[in-house]
Amino acid sequence: MRKGLAGAAGVLVGFGLAFAGLTAGAQVAEQRRCAGDSPQWSVARMWNEQNLDAIRRAVPAPTVHARNLFGVSTAMWDAWAAYSPRARGYLVTEKHQAGDVQAAREEAISYAAYRVLEERYLTAVGASDSLPAFDALMESLCYDPDVTTTEGDSPAAVGNRIGAAVIDAGRQDGSNEVNGYAAPDYQPVNPPLVVAEPGAPMTDPNRWQPLLIEGPVTQNGIPVDQAVQTFIGAGWGPVAGFALPAERVDGMALDPGGPPRLGDPRTDQAFKDAAVEVIRFSSQLDPADGESIDISPGAYGNNPLGTYDGAGRAENPATGEAYPTNVVPRADFVRSLAEFWADGPNSETPPGHWNTIANDVSDSLDPDLRIGGEGPRLDRLEWDVKLYLALNGATHDAAIAAWGTKGRYDSVRPISMIRYLGGAGQSSDPAQPSYDPQGLPLEPGLVEVITPETTAPGGRHAALAGHEGEIAVRAWQGRPEDAETQVGGVGWIRAVEWLPYQLPSFVTPAFAAYVSGHSTFSRAAAEVLTAITGSPYFPGGLGEHTVPAEDLKFEAGPARDVVLQWATYADAADQAGISRLYGGIHIRQDDLDGRRLGFECGRAAWAKARSYYRESTEAAL
Repeated sequence: MRKGLAGAAGVLVGFGLAFAGLTAGAQVAEQRRCAGDSPQWSVARMWNEQNLDAIRRAVPAPTVHARNLFGVSTAMWDAWAAYSPRARGYLVTEKHQAGDVQAAREEAISYAAYRVLEERYLTAVGASDSLPAFDALMESLCYDPDVTTTEGDSPAAVGNRIGAAVIDAGRQDGSNEVNGYAAPDYQPVNPPLVVAEPGAPMTDPNRWQPLLIEGPVTQNGIPVDQAVQTFIGAGWGPVAGFALPAERVDGMALDPGGPPRLGDPRTDQAFKDAAVEVIRFSSQLDPADGESIDISPGAYGNNPLGTYDGAGRAENPATGEAYPTNVVPRADFVRSLAEFWADGPNSETPPGHWNTIANDVSDSLDPDLRIGGEGPRLDRLEWDVKLYLALNGATHDAAIAAWGTKGRYDSVRPISMIRYLGGAGQSSDPAQPSYDPQGLPLEPGLVEVITPETTAPGGRHAALAGHEGEIAVRAWQGRPEDAETQVGGVGWIRAVEWLPYQLPSFVTPAFAAYVSGHSTFSRAAAEVLTAITGSPYFPGGLGEHTVPAEDLKFEAGPARDVVLQWATYADAADQAGISRLYGGIHIRQDDLDGRRLGFECGRAAWAKARSYYRESTEAAL
C-alpha cells in the first residue's frame, strides 16, 4: 500500500482495534458515529468492515472466516443484483423495481448482510461485542433489525429472503457448521510433540504431528482450552465452493502433486534439504549479524510463478523511474515480514487481511473505478459488491483447495521435521559419527555434529557440552525473557530443541503443512485484484506498509521503521508466502505449490464472478 493508501488502512485498522476494546454500549454509540462520519463508505463496505471486526474478535480459523466473508459477499451481491435487469444473482435470482434503486439496494443489502452475520457469529467468541455492533450499524442506517418479514417486495423482505437463502445453503454446503465445523473422522497418526521437551517422537515422520503447548493462546489472544492441538479444518475438502470443480478426488478439488516425503527415493533428499533451508532462514533472524538487504521492488520480487527467482523490476511503470533503494538490516526485514503476514496485522486471518488490502486499493482508485481498468466508471457500491463477490469467492475456494490438500496429504510441519531428523543424526557421511539415513544433512556453519573439540572452552558448541554426538543447528534461540527489550538472537542449539520464530503460546498452526494457506489465499486474492483493477500493479506502482520501530511482538525490534514494499499484488502475495519460511511454519514446497494453487483459484473465481456481472453498470457514473 502506498503511503496514502497505508494511511487510510491505519485509520480503519485503528478503529477496528479501538472498537473491539469498548463495552457493548459504547460500541453502539461509536458505531453510530462512525457510520454517520463515513459517507465515503458504501453500505457494502460498512458490512465488510463489520465482518472483519467480528473475525478479529473470534477464534482465527481461516477456513471458517473465508466462508463467512464469502457468505456475506454473496448476500450483498444478490441484493444488489435483484434491482438490476442484467446482473445475475448467485443464490437468489428474483428481480425487483424501485423508485429509488440506490436506496432499495442499500436497504436490501443491509438486511441480507445483517442476517448472515447475526447467524454466523451468534455463538462465536466475541459475540457479546459483535452482535450489538451489527445492531448498531442497522440502527445508524435507520433500519429496524426487528423487521424479519420475508413476505412481499419491500427491500427489507428481499434482503431477509436473501439472507435466509445464504444461511440455508450454508447448512448444506458440507462445512458441518451445525456441529461447529468438526471433522469427526480425523485422528492424527503421531503422538503429540511436547514443545517444552526436546525431540519429536513420531510414528510416521511424513505426517502431521499435533503439538502440546503450555498455555496455548490464539494469535489474537484468545486462550485455548486444550493443550494438545486438534486439526482445524481436516474435513474442509468437500465443502461447496464458488468456481471449483464440483467433483472431488480424495477430498481435493485440485491436486498440486504432494509434498516431499522422507524415505521416498524420489523426494527423500528434497525433504531433508527443505528442513535445512528452514534452518537457514532461521539463522537470518539475528539483528547482530550486520547484514543488510535492499527490499525495494527494484531489487526484490518479480518472481515467476512458483519460484524464488525474482530480482526486482527496472522501473515503476506509473512514474517511468527506477524504484528508490530501500536498504534495511536483513534481520529486521525478515522478522517484520514474519510478524506482519502471520495472520494479518490485526488477526483478521489471511482472507480478511486481503480484504483490508483490497479496500485500501479501492480507496486509492476511487472515483476512477472501472472493471478491468476499462469502460464506464462505477459508483462505489457497485464496485464493492462486485469486488467482494470475486475476491471472497476466490479466497473461499482457496480455503477449500488448500485444506482439502492438507487433509489428503496430512503433511508434517518444520518443527517436527527438524527435531525428528536432528534426533536421528546426520545423513551426509556414513563414515562420520552420528550417521543415520534419516538424519539432517550436514552444512558447515549451519548443521554440525557436536564433538569434544567443538565443546571445548571457547569452542563454537561450548554451550552444548554434554551433548557430544548430537546434531547442532545455528538458528533462532527462542523468545527472550523480556521480549520488549531483548532479542533471542541466533546461536548454536540442539536440533531437537529447534523452535519456529513464533510466540511460545502459539508455535505452529493446528493443521497440516502442505499446502500453505497463506500462499494459496494470497495468490488467489492477488489474481482477483489484478483482474478487477486491470493492472498487476498497486496504484501508483507501489504498495507499502510500515512496521514501526520497536513494534515487534515476538521480541524487541526493529531498530528503526521497516517499510515493506511491493510493486504488484503478486509480489505482496509472494512475500506473504515466503514469510512463513522465515517464521518456521512451512517449507519451500508448501509455499510454491500453494502459490500455484492460489493462481488457479483466483483466475477461476474471477471468470465465474464476471459471468454474474453480465457487464451491468446501472450505477455507472
